[in-house]
Amino acid sequence: MENKGQRIHELVDELNRLAYEYYTLDNPSVSDKEYDEKYDELVRLEKETGIVLPYSPTQRVGDVILSQFKKYTHKAKLWSLGKAQNLGELREWHNKNMKVVDEYNRTHDKKLPPLKYIITKKFDGLTINCTYNEDGILVTAATRGTGEVGEDITAQVKTIKTVPLKIENDAVIEVHGEAIMTKEAFEEYNKVAEVPLKNLRNGAAGALRNLNVKETARRNLSAFFYDVGYNEGTPFKTYTEMLNFIKEKGFPMDDYIRECTTVEEIEREIKYIEEIREDLNYEIDGIVIAVDDIFTRQLLGYTVKFPKWALAYKFEAQEATTKLLDVEWNVGRSGRVTPTALLEPIDIGGVTVKRATLNNMDDIKRKGVKIGSRVFVRRSNDVIPEIMGVAEEKEDAQEIVAPKVCPYCGSELVQEGVHYFCENTLSCKPQLVKSIVHFGSREAMNIAGFSEKTAEQLFEQLDIKSIPDLYRIKKEDLMRLERFGEKKAQNLIDAIEKSKNCDLASFIYSLGIPNVGKKTSTDLAKKFKSLHRLIEAGFEELILVEDIGDIVAKSIIEFFKDKKILDSIEELLSLGVKPYFEEENIEDNIFNGKTVVVTGSLESFTRSEIKEKLESLGAKVSSSVSRKTDYVLVGKDPGSKYDKAVQLGVKIINEDEFKQMLN
Repeated sequence: MENKGQRIHELVDELNRLAYEYYTLDNPSVSDKEYDEKYDELVRLEKETGIVLPYSPTQRVGDVILSQFKKYTHKAKLWSLGKAQNLGELREWHNKNMKVVDEYNRTHDKKLPPLKYIITKKFDGLTINCTYNEDGILVTAATRGTGEVGEDITAQVKTIKTVPLKIENDAVIEVHGEAIMTKEAFEEYNKVAEVPLKNLRNGAAGALRNLNVKETARRNLSAFFYDVGYNEGTPFKTYTEMLNFIKEKGFPMDDYIRECTTVEEIEREIKYIEEIREDLNYEIDGIVIAVDDIFTRQLLGYTVKFPKWALAYKFEAQEATTKLLDVEWNVGRSGRVTPTALLEPIDIGGVTVKRATLNNMDDIKRKGVKIGSRVFVRRSNDVIPEIMGVAEEKEDAQEIVAPKVCPYCGSELVQEGVHYFCENTLSCKPQLVKSIVHFGSREAMNIAGFSEKTAEQLFEQLDIKSIPDLYRIKKEDLMRLERFGEKKAQNLIDAIEKSKNCDLASFIYSLGIPNVGKKTSTDLAKKFKSLHRLIEAGFEELILVEDIGDIVAKSIIEFFKDKKILDSIEELLSLGVKPYFEEENIEDNIFNGKTVVVTGSLESFTRSEIKEKLESLGAKVSSSVSRKTDYVLVGKDPGSKYDKAVQLGVKIINEDEFKQMLN
């Protein structure tokens, strides 16, 4: 028994160290299989001996349902923060701090250090307060509550894999953090959830306040720590020292920590964080500005509610609630009929939002969205806002009903799974117009000067009812159209004629095969080297192509089974369209076979151009930085990907270095 007990201690210490390497450092030292073998051995020994250490990783499973939440009195008060929403309020706060420091230094021999602030992100999750005893063991985790009394959520917090269950420390401490839900965890959860989550913050808060701890575990929460609120050990002299302590003890911390001494420096950081905000895989709603020197903090003191030595600078909301007025049904180039919500205008992040996506009928039913109800609306950069769920349902709210006929051409709709389709591909205006615009787009056939407005004119006035009809247009026909003079008409005719000689990848992309973008089109061209071979390709051949799985392979096969599509392709070929494939010689360059991430704006390339350039060199362009990344190409105002590259030690190059490496 003694040997087994010793082995349990060894396994627990080792597994906790391995979990820290894997989840917090993103630098695993053993394979998943080796970890699982050690974990299974621990589970077996715990069952055999009945010995379960309080910091054993098996205690993270969360396979219990609690009867109620118990109250927990914090050892030190958790303060709320005062808020500023403009630079004027920030400057006023800074001036008050300067006045206190100057007054003290005039009247005391021992001077205060120059005023320095530490800037961190303000996470939009749920505050957690973790108490560790003198043996370094996590004994309690609690919510903020009133700031003095919270609720014990120890079992729930233990499901967060990055929260250490034991630390190397010999004094009682309380460490404050923020439990969050990442966008990846949110999306994975909603894929299978009977009731989808409305937003990331509710996902985190709801998980930690759920008596069913197994449900908490399913949400796969994360956490960031940023403060020691109570400490029976050696006092900290600065906030920087405190943050270093938190990091050294193995708590997960955000990479972004900045020092500022002026309002102008803080303003630059505000702009930077606002720029990268949407690139983050978690939500923030501002930054926190805190005085670094602890003695200065004590002099500044507190109001009834807030510490005077810290301030939260709040960003404008990216989510709001408003009334759903009606639903509009639109037809895409594939014939899919999708719902768009018409909203009572609402300002979100400085933009007036009147419309939002509703995805499909299945999504509408899962979220319980009805006409007349108040809904959560989320806006992300320039992407069309999305309805996340219902904030308040009105008694007179009406069910959303899917149309039976196409709202544009009146054809009967066909349901396939959760989607509805108009099969009238020949005379349904939205379908054909969008198909023609896609066909002529830059990454497809690259027909210069071809716009949606022009496509509508061709459809309505020249009776262009198919893509091959484009190659039958005559100059005199175009000159009859509004805003078409001789020069513009000739330019379009020349551009259409020039497009006949196109590379195979662009032609494949122009066809609009479902689930096939430009990169996949390029991969297909490299694999099959001719249009005929692609059309004849079977499932087994297709899934051998990089990044092509079952769904994409089936989409390609189904697409080329359609006789109308095959006839249209043959017609294009007979009209002189000649897709060609040239084998690229990409062997002799440093980027061939490497994984590259691009962040920031470049001077010589747009995002699509640098992507094309790198792929032409044989590189794989990735959207996220990991240990498998070979290079991070950095432009002006890089985002969090730069910080991640620094943390992981990935090779960072600028635009000039990139060009030199090419030569």
